[in-house]
Amino acid sequence: MSNKRVKQILKKKLHKEELRRAKRRKRNQEPVLERPEAVREEKQKILIVCEGENTEPSYFEKFKLSTATITSVGEGYNTIALVERAEKLSKKDNYDQVWCVFDKDDFPNENFNSAIYKAEALGFKVAYSNQAFEYWLILHFEDHQGGSMHRNTYCKKLNSYLEGFGVTYDCDSKKITDTFFEVLQSKIEGEEHSRQKIAIKRAERNLAFFDDSNPANEESSTRVFELIREIEKFI
Repeated sequence: MSNKRVKQILKKKLHKEELRRAKRRKRNQEPVLERPEAVREEKQKILIVCEGENTEPSYFEKFKLSTATITSVGEGYNTIALVERAEKLSKKDNYDQVWCVFDKDDFPNENFNSAIYKAEALGFKVAYSNQAFEYWLILHFEDHQGGSMHRNTYCKKLNSYLEGFGVTYDCDSKKITDTFFEVLQSKIEGEEHSRQKIAIKRAERNLAFFDDSNPANEESSTRVFELIREIEKFI
């Protein structure tokens, strides 16, 4: 083979090698596009510790949340004892929020207020009612302006409103049935918002009448609407 032919072959090999090197340099300079791993969003865990064994748990359990889970327990404890129980239960799981739900009823003012302050000191939130939880339910039907309303009248009032829907609130078992809950979520004819939204506005307005310095004397009021607002974020 002539020297000229050898040089031509060698030149082609060198050219091919140079092309391969150029391609490698280009690949090294290009960003590596990898498919990001799917990140599974953890649902928030909300613990609701209730004084009532039936009414409150049966109510909160009806909410269907997409980005959070509710653990609602009715302990039968009241005021300070309930907060202490909530503290124990909160340690059983990694809860994002802990709420205490209890009533003023006939408990001493000092016990009621102390329970609120103790819960807040522990980082818990309090959805108290003065006098009782059913006051929150009444606000779904009645534009009560926050004045005194004794809890002994709550059940009768609720059933007077529910009669038109063919629903009854059992004053003994005090459980919120599916049909009762549906009524609470329904819209009032001629109104833009649901009964729940309207109850939130009424409860917030009534609470604003007070300066929050002595919750035991803030009748009639409820902070349940604050918990419902939080729940609505996860529906």
